[in-house]
Amino acid sequence: QVQLVESGGGLVQAGGSLRLSCAASGRTFSSNGMGWFRQAPGKEREFVAAISWSGGSTFYADSVKGRFTISRDNAKNTVYLQMNSLKPEDTAVYYCAAHLRPHMSLRATEYTYWGQGTQVTVSS
Repeated sequence: QVQLVESGGGLVQAGGSLRLSCAASGRTFSSNGMGWFRQAPGKEREFVAAISWSGGSTFYADSVKGRFTISRDNAKNTVYLQMNSLKPEDTAVYYCAAHLRPHMSLRATEYTYWGQGTQVTVSS
């Protein structure tokens, strides 16, 4: 059974940092593009960041560019999202997702596997 399990969320003050992890099990995703998405209350799920299978290519939403960094450790079958300079508007449930192909995608519909999400709350 394929599982993606996010961790690292929590409550942080504005300006603080958090590091999210997404650990995969059930199969290896070392040949797959991976992404992070988020969903705030009352809003649609939105793209945050994506990374290619090798980690050589990354892409970010404009709202997080320069503050967030996506990375991966294929030996650990894990993807990370380092979030710095957090703002209250970053408050959301953060989901990681796995693509069936090696490249990145901004579209949630192109991802096949999803984690259950981890809550990030940024207080002002």
